Amino acid sequence: MNNRPTTANQHGYAVLEHRVMVRISGPGTDKFVQGQFSQHVDDVTPQQSRRAAASTPKGRAYCLTRLVRDQQDLLMDLDRELSDATLGQLKKYLMLFRGTRMDVVEQARIIGLLGQEAAVTVAGDNAATLGSPGDVVATENGYLIRIEDSAGALPRYEWWLPEGCAELPEGLPELTINDWNAASIAAGVPWLTPATVEAYVPQMLNLQHLQGVHFKKGCYTGQEVIARMHFLGQLKKSLYRLAFTGCTQAPEAGSNLLAGDKKAGDVVNAVMSSDNGGELLAVLRHDADKSALSLEGNDSCQFEVLDLPYPVPEREADPAS
Repeated sequence: MNNRPTTANQHGYAVLEHRVMVRISGPGTDKFVQGQFSQHVDDVTPQQSRRAAASTPKGRAYCLTRLVRDQQDLLMDLDRELSDATLGQLKKYLMLFRGTRMDVVEQARIIGLLGQEAAVTVAGDNAATLGSPGDVVATENGYLIRIEDSAGALPRYEWWLPEGCAELPEGLPELTINDWNAASIAAGVPWLTPATVEAYVPQMLNLQHLQGVHFKKGCYTGQEVIARMHFLGQLKKSLYRLAFTGCTQAPEAGSNLLAGDKKAGDVVNAVMSSDNGGELLAVLRHDADKSALSLEGNDSCQFEVLDLPYPVPEREADPAS
C-alpha cells in the first residue's frame, strides 16, 4: 500500500449544509438510543462525543451518525438526503418511549474545520484540550469536537451550533463540500448514500475503528449479527482507501469494483481532486486488495490502494488476506 500525500490538505472551514442536526429529548432519551445504536450511551458525555450506527435486525447499517450530549438531551446528525427515511425508521421504536421526542433542529448549523488554526479561531486556547478524536469542548454557542485526522495528520474538527447563531470563522478560507468530503475520505471516514443504505454491517465500514461500535454493551437492534461477526472473526471485507485516475467523473456510490472478472467490492464514497482522478473509499474483500482493480463498465479507470490513517487488524487476521 501507498501513503502518498493526500489532496485533502487545505485549511479552512466548510458549512456542512448537506447535514441536519436532530435533537432527542425526554425521559426515554438514553434508553431509546441505547436500544437502537451501536454505541454505549454512557460513553456520550459533555466531554466525549462518539460515532454510532443504527442498523436493521439483520445488522445492516441504515444510519451513520455522531452523538453529542447537550445537557439532558442527545444531538445527532443525519445526511439531509436520507434524513426523512432514517427518522421514519427510528420513530417506529421511539413510539415505545412516552414523552420522548426526536426532532430536526431547523436553525442548527454544523461547520467543518480543517487545521489547528481553524479550531483556535473558534475556541481559543481551549482548542488545545482536544487531543483525541471524540474530545469535546463547549463554546459560547455550541460544541467543538475533535474528529479523526486526515492522512498526513491534518487535524479535523466539527463545530455544532444547535441555535445556529454564531459568526463564521474570520480570517479563514471557506472550503467547498467537495473539499470536506475529500478530507473525510483521506481520514477513512465513510458516509451513507441512497445507494449504500442497508448494504453493509458497520464493521465493513471500519466503524469499530472510528469509535462507532461498542461490543460489550447490551442488546440493540442488529446487535446479534454485529457481535457475531466480531467475536467469531467472520469479517471478510472492510473499508479501503484508493486513488483513482483515468476517470472524468468520480465513480458512483454502489458501483462494482472488479478483480479480474470477479467482483471485489463496491464504491462507498468518491471525490474528484483533478480533471481525471481523485480518491475514494470502497468496501473490498480482504483477498482482493493486492489485485489489479477495475471499475465495472469503465476500463479506463485505474486504482491504487492507499494507506488508511488507522490500522485495520482484521485484515491481517483473515486467512484469505
